[in-house]
Amino acid sequence: MARRYRSDVAPFAALAEETAECYVALQRLLMTKDEVALLSREPLHPIDTLHATSIGPILQMVAVRRAIEVDDEGIVRLDRGDVGDMIELAQRTKPGPFGKSTIEMGSYIGVRDQGRLVAMAGERMQLDGYVEISAVCVDEAWRGRGLAARLMNILRKAIEQRGDTPFLHVFHHNTAAIELYERLGFVSNNSFLLSRLSVARSEQEDPRQTAG
Repeated sequence: MARRYRSDVAPFAALAEETAECYVALQRLLMTKDEVALLSREPLHPIDTLHATSIGPILQMVAVRRAIEVDDEGIVRLDRGDVGDMIELAQRTKPGPFGKSTIEMGSYIGVRDQGRLVAMAGERMQLDGYVEISAVCVDEAWRGRGLAARLMNILRKAIEQRGDTPFLHVFHHNTAAIELYERLGFVSNNSFLLSRLSVARSEQEDPRQTAG
C-alpha cells in the first residue's frame, strides 16, 4: 500500500491510493525523525498520523526531440569515490535532494576544474520506457558556458540509445531552468504538488518515557 526509497538514496515515497490505510502503511515505514516527499495531483487531505508540509508545485517535462551530438571532452564519469564532491556541489547549488547513495540510481557525469567538481547531472528514477534526468547543477562561477546543456545532451543520448525517453522534474518558479529545458526539446507533461511528510508529533515517542 506504500513504498519509499531508502533515505540515503532518495526522499520519495508513494501510495497505492490516497486512503487512510495507505497512509498508515506509509507511517509504519518512517522512523521518528524521518521525512519523505510525496507527489500528488491535489492538496493532501489531513492525515492523523503524519504531518504534511507543502513544498510547492512541480512541473514534469518529457523530451520530444532527440538529443543533439555534443563534444564530450572534459566530461568525466562519476562514481562512489566522487560522492563527497557531488554532495558538496549539490549543497552549494541546490538542484534538489542528493544523498550519499543517490548515485546507485543511474549514471552520473560531471566536469572538474583543477580537481574541483563544478558541474554534474545524472539519472534518478527509471521506469518502463522512461529515465529521469536529475541533479543538473553548475557552480555559480561556471554558469553561462553551456555545461548543463552539454551534460544533459550526453545523458539523453545514452538514454535514447537504450530505447528510453528522458524526463525530468522542475519547480514551477524556476523559469531559467524551464527555459533551458524547453530549448533542449522538453515539453510540459504533468503538474504535481510536492509535500513533505513526517511522523506527527502525537505519534512520536514521548522523550520522558526514555529519559534516565
